[in-house]
Amino acid sequence: MTGLTYEICVDSIRGIVAARDAGAQRVELCASLIEGGTTPSLGTVLVAREIRDIGLHMIIRPRGGDFCYAPEELVAMETDIATAKSAGVDGFVFGVLDPNGAINVAANRRLIERARPAAVTFHRAFDMTPDPFAALETLIELGVDRVLTSGQEPGALEGAETLARLVEAAGDRIVVMPGGGITAKTVHRVVAETRAREIHFAAMAPVESAMRFRRADVYMGGELRPAEYDRMETSTQAVATVIAAAEKVGR
Repeated sequence: MTGLTYEICVDSIRGIVAARDAGAQRVELCASLIEGGTTPSLGTVLVAREIRDIGLHMIIRPRGGDFCYAPEELVAMETDIATAKSAGVDGFVFGVLDPNGAINVAANRRLIERARPAAVTFHRAFDMTPDPFAALETLIELGVDRVLTSGQEPGALEGAETLARLVEAAGDRIVVMPGGGITAKTVHRVVAETRAREIHFAAMAPVESAMRFRRADVYMGGELRPAEYDRMETSTQAVATVIAAAEKVGR
C-alpha cells in the first residue's frame, strides 16, 4: 500500500457512493463539471451528508469563468459556506484571485474564517497565479490546509516537475495535492515523480439515458453544450482502477 489519500471529484449523490465503494477517502462535490465545477445545491449537500464512511468536501464557486469575484459574489460564497457548514460538511474548496492573478489575501481570509473549523482547500485557481511558489507561501500564511494544482500545466503529468518542487517546498506546512487529467495510465508516474501523499481525480463513464421518448431538435442551454441525452457518472470500477494503478507504485 502507498498510504495515499484519494479524493474523487464528483457531481452527484451516486458519484459519492461509487467513490466510497471503490475505496476513496474523500470526495469533492461539485455541480457543472463542464465549467470546472460550481457550488452544488443545498438539497444535494444535505442528501450527500447522509452518506457515511467518506469525507465530504464541497466546492464554493458561484459561477464558471475567472476567479476574480465581485463583492456580492463573495457574500454569496460566505453564505453558501455558512449554510453547508451547518449541514456538517467536512471541508470547503475555493480560491479567489485579484486582477493581477495573485492570491486575494483579504477575500480568502474572509472565506477561511467563515469555513473554520472545517478543512480548507485552495483549488486550481492556484494554477492561474503568476508565481506558484509565492502563492504557496501566501496560502501557508493564511493557514490553508491543502492546495489542488496541476503544477500550472494542463494536467498533473505535464506539471509533475513543478509539482515535485512544490511538494518539497511545502514540507509539512501544507498539503500539495496533484490533480488534473490523472488516469489509470498516468497516476503511477504522477505519484512517483511528485512524491505527493494525496491525489485528486475524476473517474467517470458514460451512462445511458433512461428516456425512451427523445426530441433531437430541442435542447437546453446554448450552442456549446453536451448532448441532451448523454451524461457521465462517477464509476466505482473506474475509480478502483485508478487506485489500483497508484497502489503499484513502490514507495
